[in-house]
Formats: sequence, C-alpha cells, structure tokens
Amino acid sequence: MEIDYAAIESERARIRERYLSERRAPSSARGLHHFALISSDVERTIRFYHELLEFPLTEIFENRDYRGSNHFFFDIGNGNLLAFFDLPGLDLEPYKEVLGGLHHIAISVERATWERLRGKLDAAGVPYQVESGSSIYFQDPDGARLELLADPLGEMYGTRVM
Repeated sequence: MEIDYAAIESERARIRERYLSERRAPSSARGLHHFALISSDVERTIRFYHELLEFPLTEIFENRDYRGSNHFFFDIGNGNLLAFFDLPGLDLEPYKEVLGGLHHIAISVERATWERLRGKLDAAGVPYQVESGSSIYFQDPDGARLELLADPLGEMYGTRVM
C-alpha cells in the first residue's frame, strides 16, 4: 500500500488550523494522577523502576477491584505517578502494541540524570535506542516501551509543545 504523504500533511495542516490557537483555553484537568500498567512480577517491576530507574516506590496496597491483586505506585516527578497492577490468576498475553493501546510512556529527566540512567541501562544489559540525542527508548520487564527524554517538560526536540 502506497502512503499519500501530501494528503497526510494537508490533513495535519487542516487539524492544526482548526484546533490550535495562540490563545489556548486552560485545561479542565489538574494533571496526570497516574498511568496504570500491568505487571507480571511485582518485585521484578519494583527492582526495575525503583532501583534501576530511580523512581521511588510510594505505596503498595490491594487492588480494590480484584482481590489478591497489588496496586503499586512510583513517583515520576512533578506530582505524577506511574502505577501497576498484578492480576494473579488471569491468563494475560505478553505486551503488544495494538490500536488504542500503549505505544510508549515518555518521562522527562534532567540531562545529567539521563546520562546516569543510560549508564545504568548499559550496566544492567537493558537494550535501548537513542534518538535525536535526547531520547532513550527501551522496554520494561513486561515489554512496555519507555522513553527517557532529556528535554524539559513542555518541549520536544526544540519545539514548544505546551
């Protein structure tokens, strides 16, 4: 199937014209409370996020919707949390990208932290890909794709997105 790039750019321009404005209204949201993923192994997930990536574990308790399941949280800065559930007894398939599913989670870190965490990924043997000199893409133990982005919040590769 051939992709019509000119039509895609035309549609992008139409959407930009219709929805983007210099005087953007304030959002009705206060911020991201947490983003929830599924973990196949609670302690392995904690070691990866808490020890390797240096996102402190903030709480773990029983999931209110599934008895015996844990709901646990990591501080990813700026009042935001990354949360996980384990769902024991369910026959869940491994992670895969699907329409409407997760593509990746991008987390902003300071450049010095980016460099340090890149070294920790190397030491732990976690494969990754560097893009544009400021993004590191890799997968967590269950296959969810993560991005550590050295750009400030509200910026991406020199463009203000906020």
